[in-house]
Amino acid sequence: MTEQKMNVESFNLNHTKVKAPYVRLADIKAGQNGDRIHKYDLRICQPNRAHMEMPALHSLEHLMAELSRNHSDKVVDISPMGCQTGFYIAMINHDNYDDVLTIIERTLNDVLDAEEVPACNEMQCGWAASHSLDGAQALARDLLSKRNEWTSVFA
Repeated sequence: MTEQKMNVESFNLNHTKVKAPYVRLADIKAGQNGDRIHKYDLRICQPNRAHMEMPALHSLEHLMAELSRNHSDKVVDISPMGCQTGFYIAMINHDNYDDVLTIIERTLNDVLDAEEVPACNEMQCGWAASHSLDGAQALARDLLSKRNEWTSVFA
């Protein structure tokens, strides 16, 4: 395999060396007017060993996207990874790693308390039939049970 540097930061990450779950700062982009976007890699499943099932992932995405904003107005986006092993969390002008961990923890606790998946209907969602509140809550519960591991990226 070539050691060529790729344009996408995560393509340069050796996925065989990481140990999920973890939260790492993946990238910082500076805007023309001084704004800075911090992109965090919230890895839930061990790459190439496990993945989230789509209905659970989809529901966790909806829940985290909605509920995280109750804890910070700096959340720009929460996006699932195509490999189904985690999410990217983009924050604007917010570089406090410990606070990001707290926002994630509080959001996941909110997921456990949720009684429904927000925007889980055909008007607000492009695939409303693919949701699982139970699945999302199981993912959140498992991730919270490993909270002490989130700051350690490599095995």
